[in-house]
Amino acid sequence: MDLVYWLLLLKAPHLGVKTFYKALQYFESPQQVFSSSHTERLNSGLFRKPTLEYLTTIDTSLVQTDLDWLEGDDCHILTLIDENYPSQLKTIADPPPLLYVRGDIFCLSKPQLAIVGSRNPSTGGKQNAYQFANQLANLGLVITSGMASGIDAQAHIGALEAQVNTIAVCGTGLDRIYPAKHKSLAHQISLQGALVSEFCIGTAPIASNFPRRNRIISGLSLGTLVVEASIKSGTMITAKLAADQGKEVFAIPSSIHNPLAEGCHDLIKQGAKLTSSINDIINELPEGLLGNISSIKTSQSTKQVDKTGFNVLKCLSYEALTVDQLVEKTKLSPQLVTQELLLLELNGQIERTSSQGYILNKPI
Repeated sequence: MDLVYWLLLLKAPHLGVKTFYKALQYFESPQQVFSSSHTERLNSGLFRKPTLEYLTTIDTSLVQTDLDWLEGDDCHILTLIDENYPSQLKTIADPPPLLYVRGDIFCLSKPQLAIVGSRNPSTGGKQNAYQFANQLANLGLVITSGMASGIDAQAHIGALEAQVNTIAVCGTGLDRIYPAKHKSLAHQISLQGALVSEFCIGTAPIASNFPRRNRIISGLSLGTLVVEASIKSGTMITAKLAADQGKEVFAIPSSIHNPLAEGCHDLIKQGAKLTSSINDIINELPEGLLGNISSIKTSQSTKQVDKTGFNVLKCLSYEALTVDQLVEKTKLSPQLVTQELLLLELNGQIERTSSQGYILNKPI
């Protein structure tokens, strides 16, 4: 029942995160806010008329959608005082009072690195995002990003292919996937990590939600790696938030003629760590975090082709094959084939046809 009051209080009109915490400091629990007198509410700093009128009744129908969603598989709502609420996030100035989570809640408390960047990156930017994510994930770091097109998606894919947790922080309710083309990616992340949002179920992708989302990306993480970014972009907001939170900021340099390098170069001028290999990141992480790692050879930056994925890929051609046909050809389980098809599709190597078959998108 306590959760109901948390949900109800957050839906109060004209009540933001700061006002929520101000009221919570005075009353100690959301339930007490509803059971208190008008005078007590005024003394706590709740003085706006629509807020006060809202608090006079307890209408649980307002949060029924959230409660119904909570009944789904691997769906969780964590309050700030929940033991599974990530401690790293609690340290920021304005942690979200509630976290909606679909997937593994325990990966939220594992060491994380945020990887963010442009929605329209260069080919090199995509490769860097994938390779850095893949290598760092192989060392045990959870990769956290925002599931946007471009750099974010490549970072998630790099972690997924390393068979390691990845976390996508969303700017919508978790019943909505944005961008819609990432529905398959979101599903895979929920199976191998977690989707996270502070927004109630049904929340649409409103522009003002995404800067709020960005503070969670940086807040969950030990540091933030910027791969490519223009000067005026959401990525730069995330980097600034990370710096304000006392977190490490890493930036990959590039050609001075690349407009997407301007943000990274500006961050480096401001004190971000110039990053050309994962060693530059590892050296800034807390000692002993990744075990007894002394150095990482440059040769490790080369992507190792997964045998399972290659077996699926080599069986495909420009003639559509179904999952059942690929299972027969590869002698792999349907689950493995389906997972590899998703990753190959996200990488743009194959396409799904209208007949539920798969074909090559480009030569191997």
